[in-house]
Amino acid sequence: MVNDGRIAVVHFVGRIADGAEAGTVFDTSDVDVALSEEIYHGHRDYKPLEFRVGAGEVVAGIDEAVETMETGETKTVRVDPERAYGTYDTERVVEVPRDELETRNDVTAEEGELVKSDTDETGWITDVTDEGVVIDFNHELAGQSVEFELRVIDVCDPE
Repeated sequence: MVNDGRIAVVHFVGRIADGAEAGTVFDTSDVDVALSEEIYHGHRDYKPLEFRVGAGEVVAGIDEAVETMETGETKTVRVDPERAYGTYDTERVVEVPRDELETRNDVTAEEGELVKSDTDETGWITDVTDEGVVIDFNHELAGQSVEFELRVIDVCDPE
C-alpha cells in the first residue's frame, strides 16, 4: 500500500457518476482518452498526476483510494460530493452590478464567461440583465458524485 508522505504517480480518468451525464469524462491525465472523448485542450500537458499522499494536494477521494492501492494496480472509485468537489452552496452565487463587473474585469458580461472576484476566485456568469450579472463561484462539479479510474504507475520517496 502507498504510505502517507510518499509521492504517488497516477494516471486517472474522471467521469460523472449519476444522472443524464453519467459516464461522461470530465478530466483525464491520458492524452489518448482526452482525444477520444473530445475533451482535449492543446494548452494542457497530459501526464500522470504526481502528488504527496495524505497531504491534501488532490481530491480527498483520490487520496484515500490511492492509500489502499499497490503499484501497477487499477481501480475505479466512486466519490461523493463531500470528498470530491464539494456540495453546491447557494451562498457562492452572487449578483453584482453589471457596470461594476465589466469595468473591474475588462469584459463584456456574457453567460458562460469566466470572471475573477476581488479575492481572485474564478466564477462563471450564469445570467445577465441590463443592470446585473449573476456569478456562480461553486466548482462546476459541486454537488455531483464522480468516479475516478485510477492506475498507480509508481510510488517514490520525496526528494
